Amino acid sequence: MSLGPILIFDKSTLQSLNVDEACWLDNFYRANITPLFFVETLADLEKEVARGRTPEEVVGNLAYKTPICGALPNVHHASIGVADLLGQRVEIRGVPIIAGGIPLTTGDRRGVLYKQPPEMEALNRWQKGEFLYIERLFAKLWRRALTGLDLETSYYHFGRFFTGVGKPRQFPDVKALVDQLLRQDGRRYEMLRLACNLLGVSDGVGRRIIARWKAQGGPYIPDFAPYAAYVLSVDLFFFLSLAADLISRKRPSNKIDLAYLYYLPFCMVFASNDKLHENTVPFFLRKDQTFVKGIELKADLKNLDEYYSALPEEIRAQGIMRFATYPPLEGDYLVSQLWDRFLPKWRAHTTQRTDMSKVKENEIIERLRHFKEDMKEDEAETPFNMGDADQVILERHVPVRRGKWRLLPPEVENKGDLVN
Repeated sequence: MSLGPILIFDKSTLQSLNVDEACWLDNFYRANITPLFFVETLADLEKEVARGRTPEEVVGNLAYKTPICGALPNVHHASIGVADLLGQRVEIRGVPIIAGGIPLTTGDRRGVLYKQPPEMEALNRWQKGEFLYIERLFAKLWRRALTGLDLETSYYHFGRFFTGVGKPRQFPDVKALVDQLLRQDGRRYEMLRLACNLLGVSDGVGRRIIARWKAQGGPYIPDFAPYAAYVLSVDLFFFLSLAADLISRKRPSNKIDLAYLYYLPFCMVFASNDKLHENTVPFFLRKDQTFVKGIELKADLKNLDEYYSALPEEIRAQGIMRFATYPPLEGDYLVSQLWDRFLPKWRAHTTQRTDMSKVKENEIIERLRHFKEDMKEDEAETPFNMGDADQVILERHVPVRRGKWRLLPPEVENKGDLVN
């Protein structure tokens, strides 16, 4: 299982990488894969591609480069936002929100099992050129919906917010206006209703949300539902920038590009080659987050590939998961700098770490396997804090090789599914 800073990337970033560079991305970062990435990737089935390549080949190639070892597919932002409005706690601390955890217990030990997510199973199929009929239909409908976005109506509708304040001239002015609207007296109910509409809340659920809001005295939406308010701020930023002619209304995909920001609270590093992301993401970053240009990430991954390619064959044959647990200690590598910032104790771990024998490694694998087999599903599902779990198990189907690199040690590849 890969460690490293939690990273969100857009499709443009992954497209820029070759397979070997993508291998190091998977090894040194823990990828938060957003629903938008899966949707955009699948939608390429309906996209015109360069002569000599089929859409299936384009999607399959992208799926092959997508991180899998430590990848965590994030729950859709609308589901999180609605849960937030209904009073469920949403943790915003730079880690993904994932679904499907099965509570397990044995004796006084408790754990959570996350099986291989269906999104990752789909990636495996796409690599082989296997697409379900429903996936092809979804790709077609997605393309149709994208071209049908009515940004002209939004342009005039959101221009009304400039009455009395004037049209913003720069992105910082738009962000300041958004922050003002979210905490403006006289607009509390309007902002709540707008958040519900943008999140697609049904009438029945909407009535429950409004009743809860009124019971708390009608607070500002950032105080009532912080994540839903954040999503609203991203949408307001987009539509107000559109109305101010800072974002083109002639390119519907701009709306999709900005939608990646819905997931920004659930990562440490955001990487993109998109100019719109470069110009807007910094306004939404917390102090404990950073933006990295996709071209800079690619250059660093290329340097890492060259660094590890120079190792003797007997070392490379052991598999990346054994000889490259941590990034290089020496050299001016971006990945090492990001580990220093977000995982500051990693260098101490490398100096304290002793070489693990193959026997010891096999013992750990068997212990994990037995732990999983002995644990029984907790039918009572008594609530408990994830931090109190004795074991969190993430199932992943890991390929033996990717590109020119062996991922698993030779003696491990026949052990069956690995868990961590």
